[in-house]
Amino acid sequence: MFDIGFWELAIIGVVTLIVVGPERMPGLARTAGKWFGRISRFISSVKSDIDRELKADEMKKAMEKHTQGTGLHEIIEETKADMADIKQSTDEMVTATNEAALEAENSTGDDTSDYDLNPSLNKDEPRT
Repeated sequence: MFDIGFWELAIIGVVTLIVVGPERMPGLARTAGKWFGRISRFISSVKSDIDRELKADEMKKAMEKHTQGTGLHEIIEETKADMADIKQSTDEMVTATNEAALEAENSTGDDTSDYDLNPSLNKDEPRT
């Protein structure tokens, strides 16, 4: 992380020993170790929080994608229901039209059987 080698650490240790003195060096090392441990735990905690958030975000995106697919399924089902309603109303119209046609045929259709539509043909003569 800081790219500090052995010789850099040795120089820092010697300078610290000269500045602080040998009697306060163990306490300073202990305090530095505690702070280093706290910083390490804090960094690992932040990393785990970030990883958890990324996983939660991925799951949220997957749920949204699934939800969008479910929405599409609902649209398809609504369209099927609308098509069934249209088919039913069309069938009702066809039935009503057929009934009206039969009714009209029954009211005027019986009278046409008495009329000879082609008088040139004699019913007694065979057709050639």
